[in-house]
Amino acid sequence: MASATLSVIIPLYNKEREIGDTVRSVLAQTLQPAEIVVVDDGSTDGSADIVRGIASPLIKLVTQANAGECAARNRAIAESTGDYIALLDADDTWEPGFLEEIAAMIAEFPGCGIYSTAFNIVSHDGCFPACTPTERGVVGNFFRDSAHRYISIPSASAIPRAVFESVGGFPEGMKIGGDQYMWIKIARRYPVCFSPRLLVNYSKVASNRSSAIYTPERTRYCFEELYDPSAPGEYNEFVARAALSKALVISAKGGTKEAARAARFFGYTKTYRRTLRKVRILNALPRSWRAPLLGLYNNLAWRIARKGL
Repeated sequence: MASATLSVIIPLYNKEREIGDTVRSVLAQTLQPAEIVVVDDGSTDGSADIVRGIASPLIKLVTQANAGECAARNRAIAESTGDYIALLDADDTWEPGFLEEIAAMIAEFPGCGIYSTAFNIVSHDGCFPACTPTERGVVGNFFRDSAHRYISIPSASAIPRAVFESVGGFPEGMKIGGDQYMWIKIARRYPVCFSPRLLVNYSKVASNRSSAIYTPERTRYCFEELYDPSAPGEYNEFVARAALSKALVISAKGGTKEAARAARFFGYTKTYRRTLRKVRILNALPRSWRAPLLGLYNNLAWRIARKGL
């Protein structure tokens, strides 16, 4: 049986400072991919020129008018040829053994919908491992086990092409939470495989972070449509978590009505009552207060978590 082919896809928008290191981390892999498809989503800086300046026959650069990260990912998937799609954001990097570990999991645990590894969080305070599972293999219950740990993030995950063909692509027009929307659709139908090896570096300090530039979305996709009263409780709790986390960011950026709608719809949550309260409290404050207060809260929570308190 032939080995699975891996295509790396990178959506790119105004990451001139980071994209070079990102692409070079792919080229440094112990197992080389079939290709690296970079979709420049209407960048206004020199991001595309940085990619053009990296001499490798593996790189395929596609340019398009700005349509958002989800659309850029879908375009990259369409332009790629591999059996498996390894996702990588333009400001994150891989350790040299990432693709080799993904390929090993595919061979050892066939039939999964997502293959992910552990990752480091790169912040202004340094580089720290994220809270993830400690066992390698198929995750027992993705929705339950994700309650207080990270299992899958885009830059640490690979997905079979056949899974995208089955569940559809990323939700175009959704600016925040598109990855969570996709995980929900996949994990509802397929098992998820995880490796505790720390092989990815996720950046919290890169330029042009999407959560910092929120504007109202124009999309036909929403988390409300993923709610299913006939599904197990942990499934709907995960949907609520994703939706309410998004609502926090929306409220901080002034989307009062959108955040209030989410708080009403997902008020059923029992696991994420604290997040629900934060949305309601933030939404009741003057708009000019929200972003600074949420940033202060998140920074404090991060520092407390790092100290193990």
